[in-house]
Amino acid sequence: MEFFGKHKTIILITLGVIVVIGIWWGFSQETPSTSLIETQASSGVSPEDRGLVDTLLQLRAVSLSGTIFSDPAFMSLRDFGKQVIPEPVGRPNPFAPVSTRPTTTKETLQSTQLFSPKRP
Repeated sequence: MEFFGKHKTIILITLGVIVVIGIWWGFSQETPSTSLIETQASSGVSPEDRGLVDTLLQLRAVSLSGTIFSDPAFMSLRDFGKQVIPEPVGRPNPFAPVSTRPTTTKETLQSTQLFSPKRP
């Protein structure tokens, strides 16, 4: 009885986990099918696979030609895209306080390079 008194919480937690696992396992089992005899299609191909094959065969029958590009309707189309204008690059350190002159010097450039080896 002394063993149960010392380890009561561990024993109760273990029993609780076992009960929860048993309930979960019992509810997660699949129910048996209602029919005892199941028939398979003689071709061995499911309807989903057959639909995929039909779609692929339709796509194979499509032929593309370049005549659409010489069509007057295509020639009348206009491009509404905008040209991207290159803009100047921002400051070397965008988090530095704004000042009237750049604050980068040779010493600051060498100290900010994190992955360059130190020269003797």
